[in-house]
Amino acid sequence: MFAAPPEIETRIFARIPDRYRITGRPSVWIDAQRGRLPTDCFLEGPSFDRAGNLYVVDVPWGRVFCISPAGEVDLASEYDGEPNGLKIHSDGRIFIADFRHGVMQLDPNTGAVTPVIDRLGVERFKGVNDLVFSANGDLYFTDQGHSGLHDPSGRVYRLNAATGDLDILLQHIPSPNGLAFSPDESVLYVNVTRDNAVWRVPLLPSRIPYKVGAFIRLSGGTGPDGLAVDENGGLAVAHIGLGCVWLFDQFGEPTARIRSCAGRATSNVAYGGVDRRQLFITEGDTGQVLIADVPVAGQPMFSHA
Repeated sequence: MFAAPPEIETRIFARIPDRYRITGRPSVWIDAQRGRLPTDCFLEGPSFDRAGNLYVVDVPWGRVFCISPAGEVDLASEYDGEPNGLKIHSDGRIFIADFRHGVMQLDPNTGAVTPVIDRLGVERFKGVNDLVFSANGDLYFTDQGHSGLHDPSGRVYRLNAATGDLDILLQHIPSPNGLAFSPDESVLYVNVTRDNAVWRVPLLPSRIPYKVGAFIRLSGGTGPDGLAVDENGGLAVAHIGLGCVWLFDQFGEPTARIRSCAGRATSNVAYGGVDRRQLFITEGDTGQVLIADVPVAGQPMFSHA
């Protein structure tokens, strides 16, 4: 459909040190998600705090790491969970999308992880995957579970910051994953992994979705995982299994392919760097964070709310 876009190289920003790599321990998540492939860590959920530290999660082993601007890795928290996504509120609170427990909150000073919400009414979530804040502080998150084309039962939820009400924004989705807003928040983009597509969700002023459609179609790999939007409305889409991140402009036309210099499990992305012109990429196969210099300005270094 389009000519092959130019390629952008990556380099290693940080690697999880050997002292933090876990072997010889059973994991239900690894058995189900990785086919029992030895996995000493699997990184996801990159998000910057105000000081420029990059937080990432380790899904199977219930850990959160804090990586300094110099690439030094420290263990920020370890708990009995499966943290899949992470976003930092503008007030410094750290929120985690936990596949096992729902939405959690991390205290960066103590490392304590406490529940925020784990169900709608009496119905527990299928398996929360990723999350994002709107400018007014509302929290949007995907509930993926093991949904797919065979079982399109995934959902997108919205937790109202003012009232605490939890609403179903979208349902009947075959594997909702990463999500991000357009700069003016008139559109929510949702990666739908098993459909190998990025959905475009226009929002009315009342925040009700309408005219939802497939904005970008991909092929190969496992499908789109994490997602970020730059200040010009362009999308960075982590294509897990294909070992790359695609850059698209605000109209959905590909502008670049960022190729992993490590493994193929390019799971998620975050814009950062002093000039906000770098993309940080979590790579699950090797437990590393990659970095690429990108041709568009990115989002602020911390997630706004």
